[in-house]
Amino acid sequence: MSNELPPQIQNQLAQLQQVQQQAQALAAQKGQMDNIKKESEMALEELGQLSDDAVIYRAVGELQIQSTKEETITKLTEKNETLSLRLQSISKQEERIAKRFTQLQEQLEQSMGTQAQ
Repeated sequence: MSNELPPQIQNQLAQLQQVQQQAQALAAQKGQMDNIKKESEMALEELGQLSDDAVIYRAVGELQIQSTKEETITKLTEKNETLSLRLQSISKQEERIAKRFTQLQEQLEQSMGTQAQ
């Protein structure tokens, strides 16, 4: 008996590995966005402690631009809202990927069971 797997099982294994890589990439992306969101929230907290006439600089690309407290709070709040939406989207993608992974795993186990008989 040959140790080589049939093409169908090889294909299922390749699909399973691909889905696993997608899940890992999504997890990394979600972690990065979580960190950015936490930093923005901390910045908003710090801004709340400043006086309204405090001199504030914010990063715009590679520049530091003077800004008002109100404008900076607005920009950071918008950024946090956008990040929240992206995080929700990634969570939904993670759910779909997890379902697909489970489905492929079951198919592979079924194929392997059939192959062993």
